[in-house]
Amino acid sequence: MDDYLFNENVRNCRYVSENTSYLEIFNFSNIAYNTCEEHPLTDDDFENFLSRRGAFDPPKLKDGVELLDGIRLVIQNNAKQNETFSPQFISLPPESYKSMVRKMHLPFRAIEGSSLVGPFFWCADDQDEANRHLQIIFRKSDVRKKGKTRGWEIMLSYSFNERITTGFVKGTSSSDIEQAIKHLIACHAEVGHPLLLPMIILSHDLSAKADVRQRDARDWLRRLENAITMRDEIEAKEVYTDFDVDGINRDLVECHSQVLWKRPQAYQEIIKEIKGAMEKFIKVNEQKNTKTLKALHNSMDSRLDFYRAKLTGMEHYIHTTLERLHIQRQALYNIMAQKESKLNLEMAAQQRRLAHASKRDSTAMKTLSLLGAVFLPGTFLASVFSMTFFDFNVGEDNSSGDGAEVSREIWIYFAVTVPLTLVIVLSWWFLDHRREKQYAAEDLDIEQGIASMEKDMLAFMRKKTMSKATTWNSGGGKSPGAPKSNPLFAQLEKES
Repeated sequence: MDDYLFNENVRNCRYVSENTSYLEIFNFSNIAYNTCEEHPLTDDDFENFLSRRGAFDPPKLKDGVELLDGIRLVIQNNAKQNETFSPQFISLPPESYKSMVRKMHLPFRAIEGSSLVGPFFWCADDQDEANRHLQIIFRKSDVRKKGKTRGWEIMLSYSFNERITTGFVKGTSSSDIEQAIKHLIACHAEVGHPLLLPMIILSHDLSAKADVRQRDARDWLRRLENAITMRDEIEAKEVYTDFDVDGINRDLVECHSQVLWKRPQAYQEIIKEIKGAMEKFIKVNEQKNTKTLKALHNSMDSRLDFYRAKLTGMEHYIHTTLERLHIQRQALYNIMAQKESKLNLEMAAQQRRLAHASKRDSTAMKTLSLLGAVFLPGTFLASVFSMTFFDFNVGEDNSSGDGAEVSREIWIYFAVTVPLTLVIVLSWWFLDHRREKQYAAEDLDIEQGIASMEKDMLAFMRKKTMSKATTWNSGGGKSPGAPKSNPLFAQLEKES
């Protein structure tokens, strides 16, 4: 099954080319034979390196000289292709990749983890009694940054018979793989332990950079606290010069993301898995464990304990920082809510002023309407009475104006105009008064409706809240140790 899945996954992968080199370290009982070589690996020499033939043929040893341990790695420590850590991408030709995995006894399952983001560690014994190998996968990759994928991965296989570790190592320039390889070369005398390289990579990944970033984030937090809640714990030059809500909010988000960098809980699990792999190795290799190897094993084990304690302290430190960030974010939201409320009050005041101005304008218009109601009937009747339909004689000599007199029928104008004006004004007053009473009734209905709706909502919420005797039994039934319902609550529920 493993072989079929391996071939199927390789067939579905796409290939990107990366520069490849190799590293060989061998330790012999006679230190004069010890070797440590790192050179570029061309396509022509790739199969020769895997099969240890030609220029890579094992050296001929004198009598009494034996191989103690060694490591042979195919390395791509400066991967540059944009897709090199994308899912279902490999950085060796498919046939070369298959040959490397099979001849070096590397884990077939590694190709199935091309989409893992990690950190991820896996270790298992291949259970081949004739030639047992301890297989290891250790990788960490991330999404694109500026168009390029990032990460590192190692596949290792330790032969209990030959005491040689073989493997494939790849990493981008943003990883610590190049420094880890230099570190491995410096520790060439200790390559007999198959978990030496994973331990070195873990040490670089948990370097002081993580602690420094957390300290910088806490310092940033103090400056934000000073800007939001005026905590005087920083120097004057570090104070925010202006209370820019948008800028402070962005800084809170960025500070939060910095705190979440390299989550300690994930690395705690990695340490747990590495310790399990070390126990498995030392148990299977019990008969061949030398004093030097045991001392190295104990040193690595104590270092893992140190990292575990360090990560525990970092976890508590991060938790405190996140809680303080949460408090400052809530404080900022409260400040923004207060400013928004103040702005709403100012808008309400402006709207009130506009309403008063509109009311004054309405009063002026009402006055003009009233004046129009007073004068309009007289004007109307004057126009009507000036028509030829009415003939008012003001004297016998109309041309000279002598003896002119007002018509005795002038009283008709006033007798009709005054009552008509009063009728119009009274009708307007009656209709306006009736309209105001109607508006007042509608306002009262709205107020009563709001009060009734609020009362109904409170009664419904109280009924929902008091419908169960206890809230910690999510199943709905009463737990054996649940307290009895309060009679007062029952009475309130009955009344609601």
